[in-house]
Amino acid sequence: MDAQALARLGDERVDHRFKGLPPDADGLTVGELAAQRRNLFTGGFTTPLLALSAERLAHNLSLMEAYTARHGLAFAPHGKTSMAPQLFERQLAHGAWGITLAVPHQVRVARAFGVPRVFLANEVVDAAALRWIAAELAADPSFRLVCYVDSVRGVGLMDAALAGAPRPLDVVVELAAGEGARTGVRTEAEAAAVADAVAASGALRLVGVAGYEAQVPQASPERVRDWLRRLCALAVEFDRAGRFAGAGEIVVSAGGSEWFDAVADVFAELPELSLPTVRLLRSGAYVSHDDGHYRARTPFRRMPREGALEPAFRLWAQVVSRPSPTEAFLNAGKRDAAHDLGLPVPVAVRGADGTERPAAGLEVTALSDQHAWLRTGPDAGPEVGDWVALGLSHPCTTFDRWPLIPVAEADGTVVDYVRTFF
Repeated sequence: MDAQALARLGDERVDHRFKGLPPDADGLTVGELAAQRRNLFTGGFTTPLLALSAERLAHNLSLMEAYTARHGLAFAPHGKTSMAPQLFERQLAHGAWGITLAVPHQVRVARAFGVPRVFLANEVVDAAALRWIAAELAADPSFRLVCYVDSVRGVGLMDAALAGAPRPLDVVVELAAGEGARTGVRTEAEAAAVADAVAASGALRLVGVAGYEAQVPQASPERVRDWLRRLCALAVEFDRAGRFAGAGEIVVSAGGSEWFDAVADVFAELPELSLPTVRLLRSGAYVSHDDGHYRARTPFRRMPREGALEPAFRLWAQVVSRPSPTEAFLNAGKRDAAHDLGLPVPVAVRGADGTERPAAGLEVTALSDQHAWLRTGPDAGPEVGDWVALGLSHPCTTFDRWPLIPVAEADGTVVDYVRTFF
């Protein structure tokens, strides 16, 4: 990645754009503030405040690096989870093949910081975006981008927009996870028709097949593995038909954050193909993990011998009202906390004296724009002014609420700040 571009993130001035940061830090650069190593709880930070655990981030990065290496998988974590170039850089340093993204704007962010390989998990039919991609490929021979195709019409639109491009755009046929799933061709016959359209194109090159197994209807280990075997069989069929001629290598890709154990198992069954094969996993939520949706569904629950991911987010909010013995209100709400896949979970209470205790007996029952509704027991506390740590669900919709996130060690020392882009 571009070390200078990453370093420039530290030159940005701290001001009102970045919620939760100390008001007396206004005018400092992010780098200057990081060098002060302020404490999250005594250094002037204000609530609500999202923080990332330095130790848990490092643990999760190392765990997935080891897991993918052990199972012979290339890894392109889904960067839309965080849209944080500093985390892209750390993932690449931990052996990632590249970064997966969802839309062309996200690719522009990644390229501004020098990400060398991008897997774009969407069919791109926007002519302006395609022309930019073509220019980026032409300007940097070392840059590689692979994207989905899932329709003959889409292939035609892409071919027209890319006419005259000096480098072909690498594409993979997306196989849908079944009827009622999201994008992708529904049948092998449709996949072949799309592959034929790519072969007739002057601007595209077919390099593999891909899909997203979390969309399998009524997903179960058996259903997910059955679909993954369909995906692998499609790669074998295309290879036998010579559809990957000139590709250099064959990409077979799947893997959200709920079934990567199934991906590893089935991809291990893939027979040797005519070209080197990249078995590409795309799980992204692991980097921060969570206390809700992904924690409940992480494949590591099914294979404890492999280790365990740890939730790295904590949203600290303050009790601003305690109108009755059984309710309290925190000053964090929908603008601060992910809530599309579950409400925040209280995990700790920090009193005015700095002592922390488990958040026993506390439950978030609803979110307003800027309040969390907290149900309490009459003896559970907390008191007005106490800080409550909330565990969150769904990293994607957490990162996009916080443009600058402190990274804190276990004792509260802030050692870095992660800049996010939307």
